[in-house]
Amino acid sequence: MTGTRTVGEFATVRVEIDDDGIGWLFFARPEKRNAMSPTLNREMIAALEILEAEDGARAVVLTGDGDAWSAGMDLQEYFREVDAGPPHVEVRARRDSAEWQWRRLIHFSKPTIAMVNGWCFGGAFTPLVCCDLAIAADDATFGLSEVNWGIPPGGLVSRALAETVSSRDALWFIMTGETFDGRRAAQMRLINESVPAERLRERTVEVARKLAGMNTHVLRAAKVGFKKAQTMSWDEAEDYLYAKLDATTGHDPERGKEQGLTQFLDDKTLRPGLGAYERS
Repeated sequence: MTGTRTVGEFATVRVEIDDDGIGWLFFARPEKRNAMSPTLNREMIAALEILEAEDGARAVVLTGDGDAWSAGMDLQEYFREVDAGPPHVEVRARRDSAEWQWRRLIHFSKPTIAMVNGWCFGGAFTPLVCCDLAIAADDATFGLSEVNWGIPPGGLVSRALAETVSSRDALWFIMTGETFDGRRAAQMRLINESVPAERLRERTVEVARKLAGMNTHVLRAAKVGFKKAQTMSWDEAEDYLYAKLDATTGHDPERGKEQGLTQFLDDKTLRPGLGAYERS
């Protein structure tokens, strides 16, 4: 059985690291369906810093306690308590929210997977999209219910949707406030795949173990290169990606290129489509 240790002490999140090299980051407000509060946002920043520094965590899974991934923004704490405070309170709340949900996650140095185990609403779409990969339970419930509260989607939710799904699908759910399940989320490509709820953790661990066993230096360069190239012209991308390749192979502490070529050319143990490069 895989051993797990808890690191850090938080009120609204939980961090665990298991022996397979997987870091588990939990929304830990099950009584609030893991709604995101100013406190949770601050603690997520600290938790991601811990996971980035932990050598034992080579891949990170973001998931939720209980029957929800995250119900989005905590309306009470954001729209009543924050709005009632001085202006700097709202400024900090918005800054902390963007800091972890977007800046930290989208550029995180290790592979990240969103494991959507239940409700995923509103503001939770931003960290969902900013994880590198996403797997959901077939019966997970997704929704953009802001229109029902008399407000448009908050934060960077609309930008996150524009990154992943078609405008027709995005506008349908933004404007109607209707919900959809994991199967539809996969069909729209909001997530990579959906699986029966009883297989969700098993499938997520399978993918996370694969990523944890790979060269993290190369994985980071590969994902950052893709994300940056999306906004570049072909000429700009050519210069950038070749520079990224040279920097990655020249400064890789795990010597991934050298080992991969040895396995392919000398040992004959690596065959594209038949076997994957393995760290030695």
